[in-house]
Amino acid sequence: MNEPVLKSAIDQLELLGAGQISIPELAEVHIQQIERLNPQLNAFADFDSGCVRAEAQRLQAVKTGRGPLHGLPVTVKSSIATAGYLCEIGSLLHKGDVPTEDAVVVSRLRAAGALILGTTNCPEFLMAYESANLLHGRVSNPWDLDRSPGGSSGGESAAIAAGLSACGLGSDSGGSVRVPAHFTGICSLKPTPGRIPGRGHLPPCVGPFSTLGAIGPMARTMADVTLLFRILSGQDPCDPASPPVPLSHPTPEGLRANTIGFFEDDGLVPVTPETRAAVNTAAAALSNAGFCVEPFLPQTLEPLRQLWWKLFVQCGAMFYAPEIRGRENQLSPIFNEFLGIAASVPPLTATELLDAWAELDLLRSKTLAEMSGHPVLLCPVASIPAFRHGERSWTVEGQPVAYLDAVRHTQWFNTLAAPAAVVPVGSSPEGLPIGVQIAARPFHDETVLGIAEIVDAAFGYRPPPIALSVP
Repeated sequence: MNEPVLKSAIDQLELLGAGQISIPELAEVHIQQIERLNPQLNAFADFDSGCVRAEAQRLQAVKTGRGPLHGLPVTVKSSIATAGYLCEIGSLLHKGDVPTEDAVVVSRLRAAGALILGTTNCPEFLMAYESANLLHGRVSNPWDLDRSPGGSSGGESAAIAAGLSACGLGSDSGGSVRVPAHFTGICSLKPTPGRIPGRGHLPPCVGPFSTLGAIGPMARTMADVTLLFRILSGQDPCDPASPPVPLSHPTPEGLRANTIGFFEDDGLVPVTPETRAAVNTAAAALSNAGFCVEPFLPQTLEPLRQLWWKLFVQCGAMFYAPEIRGRENQLSPIFNEFLGIAASVPPLTATELLDAWAELDLLRSKTLAEMSGHPVLLCPVASIPAFRHGERSWTVEGQPVAYLDAVRHTQWFNTLAAPAAVVPVGSSPEGLPIGVQIAARPFHDETVLGIAEIVDAAFGYRPPPIALSVP
């Protein structure tokens, strides 16, 4: 853990601020880690060591007006417009696409002084919990190269977990920053949509995806995730989904005023014994920290999941239909798999879509009423730890668990438009990381972050062995 690339982002910034390492030196050790490990992980969609070195020299020469992330090496998922870098959304249909303008959140990263290392790999059109495509291939998990780091921010999570990047940005409409964090043993936040502006995400977070989707920070510690959230949040006046919500600063006493409801599963789909243990261990840690922690299972979880299916799976397929029409021979197996899942049910009629849109508000209201006595929830991220490449069904506690059911735990909070963080807590018998999920009511992102930091302090990041191995 003495290696600079495995230190937290905050620690790396302290090294830079104290002059113990220069920006070019910090960039160089990250370049070396990328060149050593990325051939095995395949985390990057675009990386140019020469460009990184030149930008590091430019940032080193800046003497005044340095921002809070000045010189920090970061990465950005290749679905978030980053000027000068490939942002192809993992699709041959967008091969070679290089934006000329940054997404709002990337502009804020640059204004804060961050050193962008490159863009990271993802599944085609982001519609999978495994990151693979025909452009850049398959991303592997640094804990086990035969397993997936998750999706759709799988390249981002693999890079951060293995020390290829200090921290970065993913996006999440169905668990896409949280499942990868859980699979690779790092931290992440899916914020309330708009708290971190989504303008510039590819494809745009519009229609139902303005409720489901959000750009979220990913890092090795929750303190780093909080730092990114505080720097990058704030209203985008040109984004109708970005609210004018100021940052809050909850005190320890204010955090402990929230009763935390925890549950091991939803009563429908089982989780592994180690996942149950992780939730209970995190609950005990919060209880020891002075929180009131009680068993509590919201009754709206299954309706939330069913509505997510309509809005993400069915509407997602409808959104992409015009773009892919006549170009089906260029689609990747993983996106065709998504289309097959969507085609397993009849297309939504106009009436069904209108009803789903109305149900979204009604169901969110009902869930928020249920949460009045337990405004913070602690639960699993998924039924299982990182799965093997191509694996799509599992037996858990003697019951079959299907692909999308195994990660239903994240989908609830997309439908609710609620903030939800992931913190690594336990491990599987194979030594794979197991995270827990902490969620709260919409716009209470700082509450989630504060409580998640307490859990992270009790457990924390472990580097995968591959990141420590001597070349």
